[in-house]
This record gives sequence, structure tokens and C-alpha cells, in this order.
Amino acid sequence: MGKDTRAIGVFDSGIGGLTAMRELTALLPNEHIIYFGDTGRVPYGTRSRETIIHYSRQNAHFLKSFDVKLLLIACNTASYAALSILQDELDIPVYGVIEDASLRAAELSRSHRIGVIATPATISGHSYRDRLHQLLPDVEVFEQACPLFVPIVEQGRFSPEDPLVQILTEEYLAPMREAKVDTIILGCTHYPLLTDAIAACVPGAALVNSGAEAARAIAAALQNSDLAAPVDQVGTRRYFVSDSTAQFEQNAAMYLRYPLGGSVERIEIESY
Repeated sequence: MGKDTRAIGVFDSGIGGLTAMRELTALLPNEHIIYFGDTGRVPYGTRSRETIIHYSRQNAHFLKSFDVKLLLIACNTASYAALSILQDELDIPVYGVIEDASLRAAELSRSHRIGVIATPATISGHSYRDRLHQLLPDVEVFEQACPLFVPIVEQGRFSPEDPLVQILTEEYLAPMREAKVDTIILGCTHYPLLTDAIAACVPGAALVNSGAEAARAIAAALQNSDLAAPVDQVGTRRYFVSDSTAQFEQNAAMYLRYPLGGSVERIEIESY
């Protein structure tokens, strides 16, 4: 099985979705993947839902112009705001990053005390909280917006030894440590770079990487699907952004943990 040579499309509000791309690449080396980072309009996390939906539609239409076979919204904010809309409007499977992370957190938690850290927009939508309550009726969910995590990560500051990182993780996560959560959902694809700092602040808590969980779900869905690529296909990677290609190229390896291995082009996303 496996005959569909079309690419998988992935989009994010910026560069953080590359952490999900990394997981997809590791699990599906024979799949072509096209990534779009909306670097000219980042961040989405402080935008209105209407604006996020508008941006997400444009991103999806751009990727659809390549006849992609499947779309991953590698952005928690856009998953909360636009996933159901794009699933209704598009004729291909559309995945977000909230559902599978919620399932994994519910599976891991023993105390049913779960923390969720994300952008203000994702937290305001309560998507994780609501899904966790469906999965675990007795769950206690502790939500925390972390508006400064994305900008510090994009500045390359995520070491647990960095004083600013220590200040912010303590401010955002001390209440979760005090609440004795045993599982924390990293509800933004930038946050895996802060894994060591978060683990140091909340020792012993299991950390759920939302992008990685979505990648695993897609890999499982493709495994026995007519959408899977031929096993002997050599997967290629293409990258598109809505702002500077140079800055993207400079920072991408930090998220991927390997060289880009593909071209980067700037496009006018407003035309889609």
C-alpha cells in the first residue's frame, strides 16, 4: 500500500511549527512536505479569532495550490480558531495539534491534575480544558497564558540557565508546581525548545509536545492508507515564508535540529 506521491502541507504562524515538521520528517522520511510559516504576520496568539480564521484560510489556500493531500495546522492558536472551519471547507484531511495532545495528556496523568500552557488566544478558547473534561470528567485543568515565551524563543533564548528564561518560567509555572500538576501540555509549537527550562521549574511533570503528538497521529493514519507515499520515495522538503527568507534560514536549524535541506521562498500570502 502507499501510492500517493503528493505532498503533506504544514502551516504555522511563524517558525515554531518546525518542531512539528521535525517529528513528521523523522516518522515519514518518504513523504514530501511543504511548510509555510506566516512570519510576516506572527504572532497569531494575540489576534482576534476572526483574524486568525482569515489568516488560516489564506495559508490553507496557498498550500492547496500545490495539490497537497493532507494539511497539518502546526499552530495551537490556529487549531483552536480555524480547525473545524477548514475541515468543513477543504476536501482533504485537516489535522490540528490539540486533539492528540489532549488524548496523550489524559493517558499520562495519574492525578488528573493537568496544566496547559499556551498563547493568550489558545487559552481564551479553552479548547484543551474542554477536551480534557470530555476525556476525564474529574480532571482539574490549570491554564496559563505565556505571552512572552514565543518572543524569547524566537530570539534564541531558551536555555534553563538563561536568567530571563528562569524569571519567566517561574512566573508562569510556579502556580502549576504549587498545584501539583503531574502533566503539562506544551500548547504552542515553540515551547518544546523550552522543555529543559520547564522541566526544571516543575520537576517530575510529564511534558506533552502537541506537535509531536499530531505528527504521530498523521503517521499512524497514513500507515495503512491510500494516501501514503510509496515506501521507496525519497521525501523532499520545501519552505515558504511571508517575510524574510534570510531570518528563517538563520533560525530554522534551531527548531529542526538539523540543516534545512530544502529551498526557502518568500510569497505574498495576502494574494491567496
